[in-house]
Amino acid sequence: QADLPLGDRRNMAYMGSTVTYGRGAGLVVATGMETELGRIAGLLQSQEREQTPLQRRLDQAGKWLALGGIATALLVGLAGLWRGQPLVDVFLTGVSVAVAVVPEGLPAVVTITLALGARRMLARQALVRRLPAVETLGSVTVICSDKTGTLTENRMTVTVLDVGGHRLDLDEELTGAGQARFANGAPLSEESTAAHPAIRLLLLGGALCNDAQLVAEQRDTGRRFHAVGDPTEGALVVAAARFGLFKETIEQEMPRLDELPFDSERKRMTTVHQPGALLPFPMGEGERIAFTKGSVDGLLDLAAGVWLDDRVIPLDEAYRRRIEEANRSLAENGMRVLGVAYRPLTADERPVECDLVFVGMVGIMDPPRPEVKEAVARSLEAGIRPIMITGDHPLTALHIARELGIAHPDSQALTGVQVEAMDDAALEAVVNRVSVFARVAPEHKLRIVKALQAKGEIVAMTGDGVNDAPALKQADIGVAMGITGTDVAKESAEMVLQDDNFATIVAAIEEGRTIFDNLRKFIKFSIAGNIGKIAVMLAGVAVGMPTPLLPLQLLWLNLLTDGLLGIGLGLEPPERNIMRRPPFSPQAGLFSQGVGSHIVRMGLVIGAVSFAMALYHWTTGHDDWRTLAFTTLAFAQLWQAAGTRAGAEPIWRVNPLSNRPLLGLMAAVAGLQLAAIYLPWLQLFLATEPLAWGDLLLCVAISALVLVAAELEKAWARSKEQPHPSAMRTPVPIKENA
Repeated sequence: QADLPLGDRRNMAYMGSTVTYGRGAGLVVATGMETELGRIAGLLQSQEREQTPLQRRLDQAGKWLALGGIATALLVGLAGLWRGQPLVDVFLTGVSVAVAVVPEGLPAVVTITLALGARRMLARQALVRRLPAVETLGSVTVICSDKTGTLTENRMTVTVLDVGGHRLDLDEELTGAGQARFANGAPLSEESTAAHPAIRLLLLGGALCNDAQLVAEQRDTGRRFHAVGDPTEGALVVAAARFGLFKETIEQEMPRLDELPFDSERKRMTTVHQPGALLPFPMGEGERIAFTKGSVDGLLDLAAGVWLDDRVIPLDEAYRRRIEEANRSLAENGMRVLGVAYRPLTADERPVECDLVFVGMVGIMDPPRPEVKEAVARSLEAGIRPIMITGDHPLTALHIARELGIAHPDSQALTGVQVEAMDDAALEAVVNRVSVFARVAPEHKLRIVKALQAKGEIVAMTGDGVNDAPALKQADIGVAMGITGTDVAKESAEMVLQDDNFATIVAAIEEGRTIFDNLRKFIKFSIAGNIGKIAVMLAGVAVGMPTPLLPLQLLWLNLLTDGLLGIGLGLEPPERNIMRRPPFSPQAGLFSQGVGSHIVRMGLVIGAVSFAMALYHWTTGHDDWRTLAFTTLAFAQLWQAAGTRAGAEPIWRVNPLSNRPLLGLMAAVAGLQLAAIYLPWLQLFLATEPLAWGDLLLCVAISALVLVAAELEKAWARSKEQPHPSAMRTPVPIKENA
């Protein structure tokens, strides 16, 4: 059937796959680039990397700053020529003003901030392979995640036992003692298992009719078990061990004598064993017992009776319907369901799969990681929509998605067949309303990512296989699995999760937002300070003063503020509400959301305070008027840094010791500025005058008006804030024929 999803094609073997057991003959139907692996390689080659949001924003900001610097330098230069200043002085002043406009420390601050952010991410199990990807995480609006191993533990686990009219929900944290609960909440312990012979028989049959081996290990939380072999069979062995039925022990008491191996046509396996005392019923002399496990429907077709508590009753229509309904209920809850049956055999009888006694059903699933549900909730609170894209069955995918909060109870999954039937426009129309995509192929993942990007989303995509590589490369940030991921997937991704955990992505997004916040703080701080310097220069020209700041003084201030203080702001820890607000719009620039207006306002305040100091002392005949302006500007930016680091919070709510490097750099800047006005050789170099202590204190006090203005602006902004609605975007259910 040509339109079957890859996961449902049972008669195909694909290039690049590994055969683990069995034998067979095959007919080659495609080679090279015509194979499924070749198609993936073609998709991978067709994808090109684009600039990250930060790179686009910095390019745009750089052009505006360059134009502003040139325009300002020409304006100051023309004013100097008009006033008859020497050409050399005009040139030096113009160049200095142009330099003052551009935040020279930006490349260093960006690189250092991204590098330190990458180091913090590594401590949280996220390895960044490309540095610009660190910031991209802060703009992510959608996380497309695989299910197995990322949202779940990649460990098949028995979660339900259904026997004799009873359903038992097993505790995920079972240890050697074994605990469980009936569906009505009544506890079941290992000791009470003997009172439920059907439970013992079900666990025995599942563990004996099984080729997996059990391995026990001691942990701080107690003894835990894992199995070696087929994951589904391993889950049965571990479940039996949790109730004290260890495979090695029960096989010694009930050794295997014969078997009918599993095959895909029969969908079952049968083993014959020597009877033992573990059986909840006696057997005749010379008899043996055969256990069969497989699909519930298949076992019911072969069964003649049902084990109910301590006796066998005929399998009538009422009980058949009850078993079928229970099987369907477990399957709809995303579980893989296996049935277990038995049949007594005479000493010389070969195993025959007929006239079986049906014992019960086992519900097996790959449980969600315990920390993922909280991580999904944090994502939704932060305005980030998680989407599950998996090759698993839609029912399994939907159950896990609903349990984790990715999907709602009335949500439906979109399958790969449905995606295949849609053109790009139709897929774009529904992609923002669907949170679960199941039974998808590699090209479907790629189309889903492109459709989300066409809707303006910034997409993070997780994956581990070769088939995920095209979508990983296309996504704004590809996230490969470090444990289960292939080399191709890791090479195509910007980030590698060393623990294969969805919660790590959310932690990395928090780091990305922190980095972007800090970069915006630096830009607000740096450009506002530069505008303040230019305002002083232009105001001086306008009123006919000599040049208020000399070229070397401008360069000195830029070195202290854009360099040292800028790096300190890049180390600021995350704000308290960083994951309780929507992501920064990918279409917005660095100066959007009020940043541009804030820069202008604060720049004018800095310029006004510093120019007022210069103008007053110049008009009153003080020889040190230029040094006073120079020093006021330096301390004004110290106060500005203190206000900027707090973000939207009042400064008194911020722990002053939360950014010790910035405090140290602020102290260093203050010390260097004092050296500039009191050390003779720096006085000569920067043309400064030593200030009286009263004048120095006046500079510090007047410059503090910058901090007052910043706090008043933040208070005004908070008073205008409207409580925004929940960032969660509710997926709209899509019909199966969409």
